[in-house]
Amino acid sequence: MSSREARPDCRDDSRPDFQDVDRDSTGSAAAAGEGSRREAPTDLRLVPPALAIWAAAAATLGLSGRWAVVVAVACSLPALVLLAAAGRATRRGRVIGGAWAGSTGGDSREGRLSGESGESGAGGTDAGLRAGSVDRGSRAGRADRGVRAESAVGRARVLAAGGAVLLCAAAGAAVAGLHGADVRRGPVPALAREYARIDAEVRVTSDPRTTRPAVRGNHSAPVLLLIDAEVMEVRTPDGPTTRVRTPVLLMVAAGDHRADWQQLLPSTRLRLAGRLSPPAHDGERLAAVLRVDDAGEPRITGPPTGIQRAAGDLRAGLREATDGLDADARALLPGLVVGDTSRIPPELHDAFKATDLTHLLSVSGANLSILLFLLVGPPGSASSAERRGLAPLLGLSLRGTAVIGGVLTLAFIVVCRPEPSVLRAAACGLITLLAIGTGRRRSLIPALAAAVVLLVLYDPWLARSYGFLLSVLATGALLTLAPRWSAALRARRVPGRLAEILAAAAAAQAVCAPVVVVLASRVSLVAVPCNLLAEFAVAPATVLGFAALAVAPVAPAVAEVLAWVASWPVGWIATVARTGAGLPGAEAQWPGGWSGAALLAGLTVLAVLLAPRLARHPWICGAAGLLLVLAVLRPVPLTRIMTGWPPPGWSFALCDVGQGDAMVLAAGEGTGVVVDAGPDPGAVDRCLRDLAVTRVPLVVLTHFHADHVRGLPGVLRGRAVGAIQTTSLEEPPEQAAFVRRTAAAARVPTVRAEAGERRRSGPVEWRVLWPRPGPGGAGEAAVREANDSSVTLRVRAAGGLTLLLLGDLEPPAQRELLRGPEAPGPVDVLKVAHHGSAFQDPGLLHSVRPRLALISCGADNPYGHPSPRTVAALGAAGARVLRTDTDGPIAVAGAGKELRAVSRS
Repeated sequence: MSSREARPDCRDDSRPDFQDVDRDSTGSAAAAGEGSRREAPTDLRLVPPALAIWAAAAATLGLSGRWAVVVAVACSLPALVLLAAAGRATRRGRVIGGAWAGSTGGDSREGRLSGESGESGAGGTDAGLRAGSVDRGSRAGRADRGVRAESAVGRARVLAAGGAVLLCAAAGAAVAGLHGADVRRGPVPALAREYARIDAEVRVTSDPRTTRPAVRGNHSAPVLLLIDAEVMEVRTPDGPTTRVRTPVLLMVAAGDHRADWQQLLPSTRLRLAGRLSPPAHDGERLAAVLRVDDAGEPRITGPPTGIQRAAGDLRAGLREATDGLDADARALLPGLVVGDTSRIPPELHDAFKATDLTHLLSVSGANLSILLFLLVGPPGSASSAERRGLAPLLGLSLRGTAVIGGVLTLAFIVVCRPEPSVLRAAACGLITLLAIGTGRRRSLIPALAAAVVLLVLYDPWLARSYGFLLSVLATGALLTLAPRWSAALRARRVPGRLAEILAAAAAAQAVCAPVVVVLASRVSLVAVPCNLLAEFAVAPATVLGFAALAVAPVAPAVAEVLAWVASWPVGWIATVARTGAGLPGAEAQWPGGWSGAALLAGLTVLAVLLAPRLARHPWICGAAGLLLVLAVLRPVPLTRIMTGWPPPGWSFALCDVGQGDAMVLAAGEGTGVVVDAGPDPGAVDRCLRDLAVTRVPLVVLTHFHADHVRGLPGVLRGRAVGAIQTTSLEEPPEQAAFVRRTAAAARVPTVRAEAGERRRSGPVEWRVLWPRPGPGGAGEAAVREANDSSVTLRVRAAGGLTLLLLGDLEPPAQRELLRGPEAPGPVDVLKVAHHGSAFQDPGLLHSVRPRLALISCGADNPYGHPSPRTVAALGAAGARVLRTDTDGPIAVAGAGKELRAVSRS
């Protein structure tokens, strides 16, 4: 066969493939209503280099400079060897290819001459046959040389790819090593290891943010302001002044000047004094933590830059525009638009966390995509942007549209702060926009990989950021999994827009859930439906919020109107989060760490592989959906059947709230009297939901220690509460103030307990035994010490069950309780005082002679609760001892000989 005959064959062989692609893509476009061509296979060539840079940077950041050099060299040397081998293989392939091309031309001419001589007469027939056999041998040789040429070229490509991956790994290691060495440079890290006191001039690099209230023992940790900064100048009390540039974290207990500190803008310079300490973990972006001394007003030595002042004015204008809105909208709108979460209360943040909506509270690529979508129009219109979106109204050409889009991106970065998370959001937002604007997702995976390469090389600390990992995974899922899943749904007659939303939410959740498990040891069962329900409100809320942000400096009244309109979709998002988080099975506990992540990822892959087969069996899908609904709703009858907790006819329940107290007295169907609220709102809320308590006629807070009162918002969440009763001693005062604020916000009255008073609610009645008024003795001490002022109750529950609830009474008050006119006497159940500490009065234990002794304490608590001595004394007194750290929540039912306790460990 001549070369002239071979060329048409090549065209013919390739043409049917293109025709098939055209037919298939036309068919799929018709099904989707888009009329687009089928996309070519995904280009993954840049993915291995991106992963190599990412992995090398993450591994090298925690190493010393010497080991970073070792890693970089170890990757560079084999990379150079592989690239050299690839060059040799390429040259060899060219040589073989050149010989093959020359032999092809010569043999063709020989064939033609042989054919011509064969045509000259009968005598040429034998010569033609001999020439044909030679021609067949030549073709076999040429084919062998062609195969060897292609093999050489393929081997060169593999070697070059391996060399490029190793070279990228070397670059990632080198850049990470330089950044890590820069953090460890200068005197600040050494001073931090010595916990030295310093005077410093710092430059603020982030907005101030507040810590969440945390309970430590019986007190709440003070709320601090955290500010990222760079130390520009440092001086120790007995040392010289040194000019440096070292990143630190400022911890400020601002007190009365909190508002002044919260108004600080990035690039502001401060003079301050404090004590250094090392960061919590090695390999962090920070060289030290600087706890600022007695923070009064911030001492500003240099104002912020003009750009930061302009961005700060815009953000402040948005906050002012939302001042007149309801609490949820006032808190959420700035967070949704520019990532300002300073107003979001902990309980609302927990609701977003339980429903996996926290991505809405930080600046994400979706924010930028929505803005640019307004400019370029709906999907597939990037090539005709002047006819879609706002571009035609402004008379912009394609080039003008691109320029305006770039300006919007820069403004977005400035207003939302040019921090790594914002840069990541901008990059991923542009990638997502390119996907929806062109409809050519094949080119988006290389773009995503290139973005990872550039961002990690620019800021290697992103390689260790879970936020960056989640962002890349979600974007990759939207570009790869979501289109395929959307097409599968459309093939099953799901409407196109709904199919896209379902596929996007499911794909993002599937790839991100294993990473969330590493961080939180739980899986949200309501994440996909909540994200679907919130999706419809995100775009209008974002657009209206940015409009309010833009007009606030020049037209505050217009900004307020826009913010008011935006409060409707924002309120819907808050409602979705609160409702979803309020479902009994919103979250499922899951093994934490990377082992738990691997388990969840494996199950997810298995589910995805089985989904096409299961979809052919509607009854299996229906049964799976029903099981999921039951797992989320957890109907009380079904839960009782499956877990046996709470038992039928329960009268008293001791909740498992960690290191703290929370108890419930059954007072009728769906009604319970709550005694103490524990340290965690979420824990007591879950306990009350498991008990199906929706009405609380009275909450008794035995004393104001944080491990008994900080969970009060969880008791009030979604329940009708009649009143809150407290002890008379308001100590510690900050916790007493917290209770008053929480009660006032919920419009629940507060009253004080008085010794001797009797109350009743349904079948349960109780008498207050302590604290008693009167001079001298422990009664006088009770008004000076918080534990000894604990409200102590003797309770008679349904069926005649008797209980003694001691709060945190110490031995002096316990002894005085026995001497009073209303000594408790024998009871069925004793709630042991102070989490089973060693400080118990033996006389009280022998006097009450409980059959059940219940201890509420946290697993692995640092106080050694319960004390082995106390547990032994209770056992010697004839009591069966149960404790929440090992037995979980405990419910008590029956009385007398029918008394029984059921735990759910």
